This record gives sequence, structure tokens and C-alpha cells, in this order.
Amino acid sequence: MKQTLIFIAAALLFFTSCKKSDYKTILHDPALYSRTVHELNRVVMGNNFTPVVASRNYAYATVAAYEVIAAGNPGQYHSLVGQLNGLQTVAKPPASKAIDYEYAALLAFCKVGEAVTFPEGSLKYYTDSLHKVAVEHGMPGDELNNSEAYAQAVVASIMAWSKKDNYAKTRSAPKFSINNTPGRWTPTPPLYGEAVEPHWGEIRTMVMHNAREYSVPLPPEFNVTDKSSKYYKEVMYIKGAVDSLTHDQAHMADFWDDNPGKLNVTGHVMFVSKKFSPAGHWLSIVGIGSKQVKADFNKTVYAYAKTAIALFDAFIESWTAKYTYNTARPETVINKYIDPDWRPHLQTPPFPEYTCGHCTISAAAAEALTSALGDNVAYTDTSELEFGIKSRSYKSFRDAANENVWARFYGGIHFHNSCIVSNRYGRIVGDSVAVKLVMKK
Repeated sequence: MKQTLIFIAAALLFFTSCKKSDYKTILHDPALYSRTVHELNRVVMGNNFTPVVASRNYAYATVAAYEVIAAGNPGQYHSLVGQLNGLQTVAKPPASKAIDYEYAALLAFCKVGEAVTFPEGSLKYYTDSLHKVAVEHGMPGDELNNSEAYAQAVVASIMAWSKKDNYAKTRSAPKFSINNTPGRWTPTPPLYGEAVEPHWGEIRTMVMHNAREYSVPLPPEFNVTDKSSKYYKEVMYIKGAVDSLTHDQAHMADFWDDNPGKLNVTGHVMFVSKKFSPAGHWLSIVGIGSKQVKADFNKTVYAYAKTAIALFDAFIESWTAKYTYNTARPETVINKYIDPDWRPHLQTPPFPEYTCGHCTISAAAAEALTSALGDNVAYTDTSELEFGIKSRSYKSFRDAANENVWARFYGGIHFHNSCIVSNRYGRIVGDSVAVKLVMKK
């Protein structure tokens, strides 16, 4: 018995001396943060959130992670307190307590990301796995507890801020009113879904002063009788383009489709196929770009936050225009006045045409991401491979946003004028985020 106890004691001593202590190597890896964002992306996709609602999840989650990093690295990063609309205070780390800020940032991202829109606990399996990694790879117990407590304090601060952005009020706002006014938006096949988020322009912006700070010009006047009118020319331009798509043009449209809930109809069989939303696609690009420039953990968190904030404001800017002008989709106009059997290459989403949301948010994201990671960052976007779509390569983030202008046009869901205007105003929104926010010292 005595010999057995001696053996057990020796074994425990050996295990203790050989216990891993490489938690920083694992938890401070910027690739882990990108994988964590991807995990939230998958949860958002699985919960059928619309693109605009998804942008809200990402914005608050990335801000939470960024605030942790800024608190842990005050010599490198500024807090966003006082810079983002309504953000007046964020919990500060307790003095003289050991905190692993990278681990806390991961937890804060997950907990805010899951709680902003859907029930808390949707990412518990993932945060539990992070906790297990921290324990098994040697994070001291006091540091573990301090880090988790601080992450939770930041989560409480960001959640309190998020609840004042008018989102809850818009849940009970009146639905969009459908009428048959010529040129006005009406539901489109095959879903014939009701208008998505007609009150999104009432959501509090983050950097813009308000939703109408950058008012887009009037769309071309509806006119399908005068063949010399700008509107008629726009209609015929998109019809001709879709009717003669090249292989590359079709691939371009499919690559930037980003329809989070496409309804597929084959005879009497209907099923929904899912992809990441436009915002989710751009967050994947952030991860690819961060890896390309070899950004460390903190810079990666910073790039995600800056981009997500631009995406959030850009959606508000575009949705405000959409429900100001309520313009009909190309499919509706062409079917009614030109060819009842015409169909766009992509499925028409359920909201007004002008302005193009994807063109707006893509241009905004490109500006924010360029300011965070640099211009002329050439990269290959592999984010669509998991949906069976081949990758595309770009000379820069702006190059990708410019391609998106044509992608929405070739998809047959946006008039060319709308894509051009939207790209221009998206750049304005993104540039305002890049210029106004003082984040990196």
C-alpha cells in the first residue's frame, strides 16, 4: 500500500511538472479570433436572421471584443467610449489583477454576439470549449477567473448600450403597406415575402449623426412608355445583360449572392438553402485580409470592429433610402410591362430596389478595412468554398467592392444606376468611420 501511494505521488508530481503551459500560444492566435467570428457567422445563418439584423449581431460583438483589447493595451488602442453614439461607459478592468485580455475578448465577443438578438446560450458550447482550452493549457486559476469576470462586466456594458438602439421598438412597428402604384415595390416570386425591416432607418447609428446624414439622390423617375427615358434604358440594360450572361459574369453574381435564405422550388418541392449574409461574407474577408498582412491578435480584433461598425451604419443608410423611395425590382417591372416569363439570375430579395444594400455595405466595408489593414492588399476570397462556389481574387478590398457593383447588376436584382449610386454612398459611410473613429494610436 505504501509503495502504491509513493507511486501515485510520483505520478502526480510528474504530471504537474509536465503540465502544459502554452495557453497564450493558442488563445492569442489571431486565427482563433477569426474562427470565433466564423462560429458566430454559422449561428446567425442557422437562425435565419435577415442581413440587417445580422449586422447588428456582428457590430455589438466586435465592439465588445475591441473594448477588452483597448483596455488591456491602452498604449496602442483608444476606447470607443464617447466615439460611438450612446456609448458612454464600459467596465474597466480591476487594478492589479492578472487578466488574459485575448481570452476575455474571445468570451466577450461570443457572449454579446449570441445575446444581442437571440437567447443567451446559443454559443455556450463554444465558450465552454474555450474555457476548457484555457484550463488544459495551463492558465492560472486566478487569471482564468479574473479574465472571465472582466469579460462578463464588458458584456453587461455593451448589452446595456445595445438595448437603447431602438431595435426592440421596431419589432412591433407597422408592416410595410402594399399597393399597386406603378413603380412601387411589391413582393416577388417565388417567396412573395413581406418587406424586410421597413423601420431599420429608425435604428440608432453608431458613427453617422443620423440615418439621413448622407441623403442619396432621387432614383430615375418611373417611365416605361418613353423609350428615351433613363428609367426605360435602365430596364432594358439589365434585361439584356441577364439574357446574355457570360460564365464569369454568372460566377461573379453567384459569388456575391450572399442570400441567407434562398427558396428553391422544383415542381411541388420547396426547400431553403443558406449562405452567410453580406455582412458575414465581409467579416470572412476581414479574417482573410488579417492573415494576409500577418496582423497580430489585437490588430485583427481592431480590423473586425472597424469593419463591422461600417457595415452596421451602411445598412441603416441604405435601408433608409429603400423605404423612402420604395422602388420596384427589375423582375416586377419587366414581368409586368415587357416579358412575363423573365427571371433574374439571382433570387430577388424581399425589399425595395433603391438603393442596393450589398453595394452600399461592400463599399463601406472596403473603406473601413483599407484604413485598418492597408491599401492594395491582394487576396483570394475563399469564403464561399463551403457553399460550393469557387474563389475569386482581388487586388484590394476596394477592388472587391467595385466588382460587387457589377455582381448585383448581373444578378438581375438591381438596376445599374442603383449599384453605382450605392457604391458611392457606401464609400462615404465607410470613410466617415475611418476618419471619425480614433482607434489605433
